[in-house]
Amino acid sequence: MNMCLCLGPTGSGKTLLLKTLQSREGVDTVSSTVPTTGTNLVTVRFGNHKQIAVREVGGAMAPIWRSYYSGIESIMYVVDASNLCQIAAAGVLLYTILAQPCLQKVKVLLVLSKMDASYRQMRNEALLMLQFAQLKKEISQNISVVEASAMTGEGIDSVLKWLQGNSIASLKPSK
Repeated sequence: MNMCLCLGPTGSGKTLLLKTLQSREGVDTVSSTVPTTGTNLVTVRFGNHKQIAVREVGGAMAPIWRSYYSGIESIMYVVDASNLCQIAAAGVLLYTILAQPCLQKVKVLLVLSKMDASYRQMRNEALLMLQFAQLKKEISQNISVVEASAMTGEGIDSVLKWLQGNSIASLKPSK
């Protein structure tokens, strides 16, 4: 089965974002998540009886992310927009992913996470630091950008719509 790959630097908010996508009724915001060492496999269900598998690969595993690229149709790349120190490094990792020959046709969602901890201009600053305008000129992939907050729910519907529309991993749930 094809799946969406969820990548991003350590601490970018991948795990909490996926928990929020999984359970839109509410996420435990009191306890904190710990950095993912290894992978998590999450099933996101949609209202139309479809679901998609999303594999999160921890940021610490960036040197071996390429071993998870086989058969991937879509990538959700999560960047902590409130952490300006991390954004430049996140951009380098994103360029590395998009340069892979096996990923030239993959659809990419760039999630600027933790928008609840950011100020409004942060989106523009994050895109500038990622050199997003130049990136779009140099790559073949279609990249969508969503501002999101797993804490407030901002942007979660947009992420769900993208997942549902840009991955062939949607399937009917097994009974």
